[in-house]
Amino acid sequence: MQIYISIGNNAYRTRQNDTMIRKIIFLLVILFVIMSGCISERAPDKGTITFASSPSGAQIYLDGQFRGSTPSTVTGIEPGNHTLEFRYPGYESWSTVMKVSSGQNNVFAALLSTSVSITPIPVVVVSASPTNAPASVTIQAGKEAMVTGDSIHFTGTATGCQQVLLTIFGPGAYTNGVSLTQQNVNAGGTWSYTWNPGSSIMAGTYTMIVSDPYKTSSDKAQFSVIGGGQVSIAPSSYAVSQGSTIGFSGLCTTGSQSVQLVLYGPGQFSGGVSLGTFSVKADKNWNFQYTTDLTTPTGYYTMYVYDVPKTTSSSVQFSVGYT
Repeated sequence: MQIYISIGNNAYRTRQNDTMIRKIIFLLVILFVIMSGCISERAPDKGTITFASSPSGAQIYLDGQFRGSTPSTVTGIEPGNHTLEFRYPGYESWSTVMKVSSGQNNVFAALLSTSVSITPIPVVVVSASPTNAPASVTIQAGKEAMVTGDSIHFTGTATGCQQVLLTIFGPGAYTNGVSLTQQNVNAGGTWSYTWNPGSSIMAGTYTMIVSDPYKTSSDKAQFSVIGGGQVSIAPSSYAVSQGSTIGFSGLCTTGSQSVQLVLYGPGQFSGGVSLGTFSVKADKNWNFQYTTDLTTPTGYYTMYVYDVPKTTSSSVQFSVGYT
């Protein structure tokens, strides 16, 4: 018995199968690469917004939805245009359309009070993170006291920021603070601002606060406003004898911390003699005891009282030696 083995045909078929397998593997590799490329083209990252306002505590409405109060950070925001609104009682609502980018976005708004008439200031919307340099600000008031109707000048320094925010607190319309301006910092790292509130401002103690736009640094300066009130005077007696004491007292509502007394009368008092300045107490009252001597000329005298620095005055008459 003879056995014949056909090798040629089997080898041919094996080569055909190998070629087919290689083609299939090649096509699968190409398909995998294409699919991998599609998968790698993922959607852009979502954005994060940090909200801040002056005053703090404003309600945040993003696309009409309440998202908390300032200062606050909201994550997972789709990139693109979004409507933003800040609301705060006693202040005008502020709104804008902002473009949110992937990563960090920052928004700061200075709200305008509805109870005081001041010029609105532009709002800064920043889409990039603040500088890495730490901010530092200072402030100095040009004078310790200003008279109603006058102005007061402020100066200071600033590093790590291009603008400073000025907010003032005081009596009346300024009780909750009023944002005045966002002042530019010059190339030398200094800034200046003159505040002229007009004659309707109330007397009292005021505090001007300066901060960088992100409120990482702040400083303050206190000053007083004098005027818009009255000063009164009353004697303990309208007639005294030589060598006796007469008391004077009154009320000062101008915001001044002291009053000045000037006495006019016969003899050496004809041109007026200043008796000095006297403190106004916390309850706005003041008092002074004046003792005459035996050489004090008899006659009629007038005691004048002025608030310091003389925004108003009052006077009263009395006699010496005609009791």
